[in-house]
Amino acid sequence: MGFLSSITSLFSSNTSEAATTAAEAASVAYNGFIITPAPIAEGGQFRVAATITKGEDDTLQTHQFIRSDLVGSRDECIEITIRKAKMTVDQLADTLFN
Repeated sequence: MGFLSSITSLFSSNTSEAATTAAEAASVAYNGFIITPAPIAEGGQFRVAATITKGEDDTLQTHQFIRSDLVGSRDECIEITIRKAKMTVDQLADTLFN
């Protein structure tokens, strides 16, 4: 039975580890927006994702930013996420929240 359980463990995921590695990264202020990278662990890679916000309290607007890009390293994913989120802010500005 030990052999089968070791094979099974190779193909199962550790959800607590995935949750830890996919935790949000430090926020970045950009042109009045706050970009908070939140890479999503997926099959040993990380999906480009972030939350883009603007405003405070009653005027706070939020947009979930998720891309199809998968990256091998969490740190590289965060860099790509920030770059792509900045491009999105530049292209869409406040219409991002419509």
